Order: sequence, then structure tokens, then C-alpha cells
Amino acid sequence: MMGLVLLLIAVAFEVAFSVYCFATKQNHTKAKNWGRIGIFAVFIVLALSSVIVWSLRWAVLGLLLFLLALKAAVSLIRNKTKKSYKPSAIAWKSIVMIAALIFACIPAIVFPQHTALAVTGKYKVANATYTYTDKNRVEEFTDKGGNRFVNVEFWYPEHADGTYPLLVFSHGAYGIKASNTSTYNELASHGYIVVSIDHPYHSFFTRSADGTVATINTAYNQEITNMNNGVYSKEELFQLTQKWMKLRTDDMNFVIDTILAKAGKDRDPVYQHIDTKKIGVFGHSMGAAASVWLGRERKDISAVVNIDAPFFSELTYSKETSDFAVSTKPYTIPLLNIYSDDVWNQLESNSLYAANKLDNPQFKEAYTTHFKGAKHLSLTDLPFFSPVLADTLQGGKADINQEYCIKTENELILKFFDEKLKGIGHFTAEKTY
Repeated sequence: MMGLVLLLIAVAFEVAFSVYCFATKQNHTKAKNWGRIGIFAVFIVLALSSVIVWSLRWAVLGLLLFLLALKAAVSLIRNKTKKSYKPSAIAWKSIVMIAALIFACIPAIVFPQHTALAVTGKYKVANATYTYTDKNRVEEFTDKGGNRFVNVEFWYPEHADGTYPLLVFSHGAYGIKASNTSTYNELASHGYIVVSIDHPYHSFFTRSADGTVATINTAYNQEITNMNNGVYSKEELFQLTQKWMKLRTDDMNFVIDTILAKAGKDRDPVYQHIDTKKIGVFGHSMGAAASVWLGRERKDISAVVNIDAPFFSELTYSKETSDFAVSTKPYTIPLLNIYSDDVWNQLESNSLYAANKLDNPQFKEAYTTHFKGAKHLSLTDLPFFSPVLADTLQGGKADINQEYCIKTENELILKFFDEKLKGIGHFTAEKTY
């Protein structure tokens, strides 16, 4: 982690310089000033040589080093008489500087720079973002009124020369539309048009085309927290899942219908190359549950990928048993299930996953695989983007290698959609990876 390395180097410099001042009983102001300028120069060289890939994560540290170097340069030019040696002043300044460096390096430590996974397809990938407004729905999460809006982002083959299947992704409970970017890029590079949805007020953060920002709704956030803490009865939880799924599937239906209405008609290149007869849906966690639901609900969906989610669409609630019951209606759409340890270990013990059991006879064409050693967020890009945040949210570091996990997951999803939407190859999956 480059942020941690730079922090350790900077702290080591501060400590070493303070010790040097104490040992010689001098301030060494001139040497310190040259050191500040030198450190800033090294930072610039690292940025220009791409060892440090410039982004907002480096902004606070860069600003701090610049201000310190500027102050040092002014001090050298003015060449004022040195102040008397005071150990307490040197120690205090060193402590303040170390605290400032720690604060400045936090963004680079929490969100370390990382190399994006290389795609394996022949197409260069382009992006486009849009805000769709649903004139048939009122936004329920605010008191301001107005219609429900949904933000989407496309990943698609640049300079496309044909039509390609449409894949629609829905993020998890606290997620964002960029949660599985490596997957979208890989699919798009092989000739798919992928659209990922931000579900406003269900997503951690989303920004509309007009700059409007919506963050996760506090009441919804509390509902998820309560569910994870086992606060609700089975009946209460069933009602909540129905409410969550209604919002999610309404958003997904609206997005798909909007895209289909624009396909081949809108002048935007994205809509000119969509094969409207080949549609797949996939998602992570709650978004995956909504995808499975949509696979049953819509007749134009040909394949579904469930990443680590319970089948809310396949559950009912039984007042007689005070527990969930499994639907007896056949599910005929091809379905790929990818599970982490977090879900795999609940398939037999938690009735919320009763419909996910491997022996469920209602699923006519289901494939199931388990990533041993993976945690729930291992199946997203978050551990790349922020290992610290991922480990915190999922209660520890996963045992599986993250790059292996994502690459294998992406390969399976690609091969599944290739067979089910393009008729390429014959899909198989190992029981465990």
C-alpha cells in the first residue's frame, strides 16, 4: 500500500530529525526546510513517473507537502535568525506534524491505488451515464415530492459494429452501481452491453446528471441493520423483503423498459447496438435477489446470475409454522448461483435460504458453485478499492485470494452468458473453487 509506505517514510523522517535535534541540542531549521522541499520534490517525481497514480486519494497529502515546502522556501529566502533551542517545542511540533501526516494519508490508506484487472476480450470498453426519471412513480424517500429517478451507467464495446446482448446489474443493500466494475468491463470487452443501476436511497451514494446527490436512507439503513442483528420476526422480515423487492424490481423493470424503448431509435451509440431479444440480469446480494425475481416475472429475460443472495421471490410466509415456505412453482430460466462462505454456510441452517437449497426441484436449469474462503464482499470489487473498508464491513479478511476470486467469478459469468445468450460453448462449473 503506497499510502502506508509514504506515511511510514514521512513519520520516520520526523522522528529521526527530532532525535537528531535532541542529540545535537540544535534546531537545525535550515536542514529541516531543505528536507521539506526535498520530500515534496520526491512526491512530485513519484506522481510524474506514475508510481503514484494521481487521484483524489492523494489530494490532502499533496496539499500538505506543498504547503510545508512553500513555508520552508519562504523561510530559506528570508533567512531569519534561528530561534533558541527548546526541546519541548521540537517535540510538540513533531507530534503535530505526525498527526497531520496520518490525517493526510488516511484517504490513500483506506482507498489504496490498485491496478485494474486487464480484460480478456477484443473490444475496447466505453462508458456512458444517464439519469432516467420515472413519470409513473413518486419518490417515496423524500418529502419534496417529484418523480422517482434512477441513475445508470453503461459499459459497452467502443466503435461497435453490430448488436450485443443487454445485461442489467443491481447492486447490494449498501452498494453502488460501480460495485462490480471489473465484471462489467470483462463482459463488455467480449461483446455485451452492460448497464448497472444505482437504486437511490438504497445505494450508499448516487449522483444524478443534474448534480443531485442522494445518500442511503436512514430508515432503510436501520432496517438492514436490524435484519442483520436478528431483530425482526420471520413475518416482519418477510414483509420487509417484499417491500425491498418491490422497489428494486420496479427500478429494474423501468430501466429495462426505458432501454428497450430507446434501442435502435435513440441516436446515442449505446442504444444503437442493443440486441433486444437477448437480455440477462445479474446482481449481488439484494440486487441478485431482485434479479432472480425479475427472471420469474419477465418473459424477455433469458438468463440470471445470482451472486450471494437468498431467493426472496421463491419464498412465502406460513402462519401455521411461523416460518418461510418455499414456492412450488417451477423456475425455468437458466440460473447461475455463486456463493461465498457467508451464504453457503446458511443454506441448510437458515430458513431465509430455504429456496436456495441445492435439492430444490423447482429449479429446472440451475448451476451452483461455492467460492471457498470467500466472504460476502469478496464477490465485489470493494476489497480492491478499499481492503480496510471491506474487511470492516464483513467482519475480517477473507481467506481466498481476491484477484483469483474475481477473475474466476468473471470467467464463470462470461461463460454462462455466452452459452445462454449467444449460444457459444457449453457451460459447466465446479462445485467449489
